[in-house]
Amino acid sequence: MPYYELDIPRQVTAAADWLACLLYLQFLPPRFGGGKRAALYAGALAVLEIYLVATDGYNGWQFNVLYAVSVALMLLFMLAASKGDYWQMGYFCTRAFILAGFAASLTWQMYVYFARSNVYLQSFPAVCCFIAVGFGIIFGLMWLLEDGGSTGSIQFDIRPRTTCIAAGLAAAIYILSSISYTTLETPFSARGTMEIYTMRTVVYFGGVALLFAYQSQLRDLLTQREADALRNMLHIQYENYKIRQESVDLINQKYHDLKHQIAVLRAESGEERNAVLDKMEQEIKAYEAQNDTGNKVLDTVLTGKSLTCSTKNIQLTCVADGAALDFMDVMDVSNLFGNALDNAIESVDKIADPERRLIHLSVARQKGFAAIRIENCYDGELHFANGLPITTKKDVGYHGFGVKSIQNTAAKYGGTATITTHDGWFELRVLIPRGQKPTA
Repeated sequence: MPYYELDIPRQVTAAADWLACLLYLQFLPPRFGGGKRAALYAGALAVLEIYLVATDGYNGWQFNVLYAVSVALMLLFMLAASKGDYWQMGYFCTRAFILAGFAASLTWQMYVYFARSNVYLQSFPAVCCFIAVGFGIIFGLMWLLEDGGSTGSIQFDIRPRTTCIAAGLAAAIYILSSISYTTLETPFSARGTMEIYTMRTVVYFGGVALLFAYQSQLRDLLTQREADALRNMLHIQYENYKIRQESVDLINQKYHDLKHQIAVLRAESGEERNAVLDKMEQEIKAYEAQNDTGNKVLDTVLTGKSLTCSTKNIQLTCVADGAALDFMDVMDVSNLFGNALDNAIESVDKIADPERRLIHLSVARQKGFAAIRIENCYDGELHFANGLPITTKKDVGYHGFGVKSIQNTAAKYGGTATITTHDGWFELRVLIPRGQKPTA
């Protein structure tokens, strides 16, 4: 029997399932690398091919049960290949299942259409080449639609409800696509071969589009949630700045009064008293020097964070040309330095060694840029995703926005924020063009 008179060969279905799994595995953290990963991928393809070929020829409920097992094999493959969240893998397996059905159906329908009138397409090598080209186009376009494999653009908060909704949609799509293969008479049944192919292809295409639209909506909701969180964080940092400003003004007034009291006490005799007064005077001078950067907003933030560091036995050193930030909005300065120092203090506070409880901040002008660098020691191992450190806090839904807020502030002025780690040091570098007007 010519190939074009057959239903979709099971080898083609297995290859589509495997390729769809590979497409979505790139959005999940791999469990293995190198040779182990290659061996696992090859083994999964072999298992899918052998199983689907061995279960060919069944109809009715038996076919559906056996096909459900093949979907379970796809899920097992993804579970074995990735160490991601189970619900996340279930969601991507659902998308892979529908995409594989569409790819196999459309490619085989196009082959049948052209092979009937073209003898050159009726040989086995021609079938293989046609299928390879068809799959390359379909999966390549889908890869581009998923933003070229950019994991940051496809990742969102996948919860059990998200996966269950996607699985329910996939089940409905599969039922509609397969209804013509049953003996039931329904308004949706097709009887001619090409009609069945068309029905199946159209339904699967609708499924791919529906799940893609569902994902886009989820991603938009996440973007909106992040934007709200960043706005709230900006507002909180600014409110904290205003509170610190009032506290610092009061402290400055007390120190000013204290200097006059010291001057009065010095008029009296006593070497011990003079030694104590000398020490107090040095502390006052150190306080005044530390918080005189040339930018009142930065001075206020540094004073508040310095007091926090003192209570936590953290050494904070600063060399800052605050005037280099005079073009920036008050809220942006308080947000950038507030978030950066909060993150640094949180990290250093976990270090037991007192000699490594260090934070260093510098602000300088470099070739038309305001160059900001904040360094701190850290313990343990840091993990990054899309250039951002992954939060270690349990409540990830409300944390992890600090660095994103800093990046957004820098980008607002056409600048950049980058993070590097080396030899137990965490380094945040921010470069902002001086005089750049902020974007909305």
